[in-house]
Formats: sequence, structure tokens, C-alpha cells
Amino acid sequence: MQLGPYQLRNNIFVAPMAGVTDRPFRQLCKELGAGYAVSEMAASNPRLWASEKSARRINHEGEMEPKAVQIAGADPQMLAEAARFNVDRGAQIIDINMGCPVKKVCNKWCGSALLQDEQLVSTILEAVVNAVNVPVTLKFRTGWDRAHKNALSIARIAEQAGIAMLTLHGRTRADGYRGQAEYDTIAAVKSAVAIPVVANGDIDSPHKAKYVLEQTGADAIMIGRAAQGRPWIFREIDYFLRTGNLLPSPLIEEARALMSHHLRAHYNFYGEYLGVRTARKHIGWYVQDLVGGEAFRQQMNLLEDCHAQLAAVDAYFESQYKHGERLQYVPAGQKLAA
Repeated sequence: MQLGPYQLRNNIFVAPMAGVTDRPFRQLCKELGAGYAVSEMAASNPRLWASEKSARRINHEGEMEPKAVQIAGADPQMLAEAARFNVDRGAQIIDINMGCPVKKVCNKWCGSALLQDEQLVSTILEAVVNAVNVPVTLKFRTGWDRAHKNALSIARIAEQAGIAMLTLHGRTRADGYRGQAEYDTIAAVKSAVAIPVVANGDIDSPHKAKYVLEQTGADAIMIGRAAQGRPWIFREIDYFLRTGNLLPSPLIEEARALMSHHLRAHYNFYGEYLGVRTARKHIGWYVQDLVGGEAFRQQMNLLEDCHAQLAAVDAYFESQYKHGERLQYVPAGQKLAA
């Protein structure tokens, strides 16, 4: 798939997720088959650019190209300046967030709140596109609520403004992450514009990925929550789309090595104090559907040292060998002891 001057290796993307898609996680997903990844949402307010949190969010040093940074805000000129700021620091693609449903974001008239003002949407998109010489993309939702769905109108505004690609989460802001994603709306948007359209929402397996691509006609799919703790989902989907066959679950030894690699990169990125604490959620996601995973998660959350955390994870995966050589996922609704 082509995005501006960049030839992406496939059409299976990593969704930007606050507190999740930091550089170590994005890089791991790319190594495991994702064709493209977007950073966590970075604030457009220049007063925040020097903060440690913002600096980490826009840090893509050594990351596999293309390097995409998502920006959020409500002021057109501030967003334009944020785009220039990030491009000057190596961003190769700028993504604009008009999809975040979180209340504290929407209360500042950012994220999906912007969908209520189409004129402001147009002004923002034109300002950012004109500010930089790299592709600018847009991530948005189907509308503010079910009584005010305007995805088709937003998509046409975006295309006219020069947006290079659209990613549509098939829910309104009011829906949050509840209910079924509106694949019919994504299909309608795809039919209405000539630029690439990416389908996002509820894609959690190879079969679902194939279904969504067929139902929407989208150029690509974007995986969010389903990649948490299962970054190999990208290669699983890629393999299934190419061959029609399913890959087996990862070997325990491979999962153990990948997790160790991920944790070490995570500690290096955040430092020991913050690293060991922010790693807990990732570890929890890795083990939540495995035998004895919940008990291990509770035990692991008490550890406050990187070496102890690594050793505990290693011991946990060692314990999994008694169930076979591959990861054994617990069926939904069951919790099996180790």
C-alpha cells in the first residue's frame, strides 16, 4: 500500500493508543508484521512540548520507517505549528486526532468533539496540510452521537483539504467502545472518496480482519486493543490474508524471548522507576488469557524492581511448559489455575 512517498509492506496497521503505543511497543509490532504504526496522541499546546511525557510520545529515534506522529488540539494554527515542530524532529507523516472519545479530551473541544463543527474541521485540516510537506492523515469517528453522524461529510471535507488517508473507527463518540462497529458506514465512506480508507474497530482475529476488508472495501485495517499483549496478531493476520491458513499460537520460548526483549526496551525507554511500573499493564495483557495468568498478574504487580520483574516473567513462562510447547489460551469465561 502506498502512503505519500512511502510504500508500506502491508495493509495491517497499529492504532495509536494513549499509554500503549509508545516507541518500544510500536517497534515490536512492526517487527512482528505490522505495516504501519502511529504514535500516541501528542498535545498541540507548545507549553507542553518540553515536558518529559510529551518528549517520550514524539520520540521515534531508531524506529522503523515511516515515522508517524499523531497530534491533537482544537486551534488550527497551534496544530499547524505542532505539525511543523514534529516534522522538524523527524516525523514523516502527521496524523490528526478527531477520534478520541475520552471525556477529558472532548471537554477541551479536542478529539471527536471536533466533529460537531465541520467548519472548524475544515480549517484545521487545511492549516495542517499547508503547514508541512509530508502526508497528513486523519483519524475520526462516525459522528458525535447516533443522531448526529456525519462521517461522509467529514470524509469529503478531508479529501478536499488534501488529507492523504482516512482512518475511520466505526463508532460515534457517544458509543465509546460499546456495541458493534459500523462497517456499513466505513463502506459508505470508502465509496465516497478517492483517497485510501482504513477500517478500525473490533478487529481481533485473522478471520475478522478478512471479513472487515471484504465488507468495507477498505484499503487497510487498523488493530488497537486486540494487539495489547498479542503483538504477533499482525503476522497472524498477514499470513491468513496471504495464504488462507492460520498460524499456530506462538511457541512458549518465542513468547518468552519477545517479552524479555519488549521489557528491556521498555525499561531503557522509561528508566527503571517508571519503566517497571508502566510495564505492569503490558505484562498483564500478555498473560491475561493464559493459564494462571490472573494470579501471576496480581503477584507481579507487587514487584518494584526491573530485575525481579524480568525474573518473575521468565519463571511464569517456564511454568507454561507443562501445558505444551505453545501458548495455551484459556477459553472465554474460564480461569484456569497454573
